[in-house]
Amino acid sequence: MQRLKEKATKLNIDLSDKQIEQFQTYYEMLVETNKVMNLTAITELDEVITKHFVDSIALAFVYSDVCDENKSIKVLDLGTGAGFPGIPLKIAFPHLQVTLMDSLNKRVKFLQSVIDALELTNITAVHGRAEEAARNANYREQFDLCVSRAVANTATLSEYCLPFVKVGGKFIPYKSADIEEELNQGKKAIQVLGGKLTEVKKMTLPDSDIERSFLLIEKVKNTPKAYPRKAGTASKEPIH
Repeated sequence: MQRLKEKATKLNIDLSDKQIEQFQTYYEMLVETNKVMNLTAITELDEVITKHFVDSIALAFVYSDVCDENKSIKVLDLGTGAGFPGIPLKIAFPHLQVTLMDSLNKRVKFLQSVIDALELTNITAVHGRAEEAARNANYREQFDLCVSRAVANTATLSEYCLPFVKVGGKFIPYKSADIEEELNQGKKAIQVLGGKLTEVKKMTLPDSDIERSFLLIEKVKNTPKAYPRKAGTASKEPIH
């Protein structure tokens, strides 16, 4: 875990001994639960450190607001799966108010067990589908920041995520390095859903050859009531 501390330092993130312990416990729970439930194909410690933990907190490198303890930021991690990037972000930046949302209840139960074991506060794990939750007044346009590492094209992911972001907030999906063509196909959707792409930030994760693109999408107007469409439509018929 010393390697995690060193890699985080290269992102200008200083992890305390307690935070390193929390990452260690999270790793152990992830690997143990993975034996009975499919959470991740990546289980070897070095790989988890780089491809899950460091990758998750790398958001701070492109969006420094998450580091500011004086800012109250409500974050939604949509399609969180095994808790990435939401739980590493919460460990590294305890002041964040984090909601983890996933459509599979057994994953949500795992996330809750991690939250309890790490004694994290101001973080909730919610069972829900984006298409339904985004119509709930408790969630719609309630978040300062929505993040997602979920595997979906930009047009589809924007339809899932942008309805949760308040005007003036940000949607930042984690993408692979080669994003240009997908981005061109997603620009219409971003605009229709009330977003505006302000920047694409690219980086290589410390001590690796893994390249990341972060799309910084600002919410500039309310999402039309028609979105998101009913379950499955956003992926079958993305807005073009």
